[in-house]
Amino acid sequence: MRNLLTASATPLAGLLVLETVPQQAAASVETVTFRADAFQQWTNMSADFVLEGHSRSCKHVVRGLHYQAGEHAQGKLVRVVQGAVWDVAVDLRRHSATFGQWYATTLSADNGRQLWIPPGFAHGFCALADQVDMLYKLTAYRHAESERCIHWQDPDLAIPWPLSDREARLSERDAAAGGFRQAAYYD
Repeated sequence: MRNLLTASATPLAGLLVLETVPQQAAASVETVTFRADAFQQWTNMSADFVLEGHSRSCKHVVRGLHYQAGEHAQGKLVRVVQGAVWDVAVDLRRHSATFGQWYATTLSADNGRQLWIPPGFAHGFCALADQVDMLYKLTAYRHAESERCIHWQDPDLAIPWPLSDREARLSERDAAAGGFRQAAYYD
């Protein structure tokens, strides 16, 4: 039996859910979480990741909706290795048929699901477990002047987050984020 890595399309063009099937041996489990050749086939992009990071959050932390504008737009491949998140991507591509629409899925250590968020999308998540460890790969370096954030409760997006505003734990930056109408869109 060989390890499987598959990709499924979402309703938002280019946004993919990647799934793995772990291989169980007598005393271990092995999982392939990334293959450059498969990624290129699914996305028509080479796997030019320039940065890999690790984020740790506690329950009810809400991050996002983050993105980088202009030439510094980032693609992100995110997965959870401990705990679970409710992960959200918003299409900011002005000429896309799904402009302004969002997609959400649960990523967890148990389901092994990953989300590919192409450049031109905003990204956010809500931690669903006491401790969440998320790994992410980026296609562009962080560029402070290009960093943007849309408020997680923006009424135009109407995302039904799985917690109340009283429960949410936000950074100052995320709490002060602007609305979708003020966002820098992509052409």
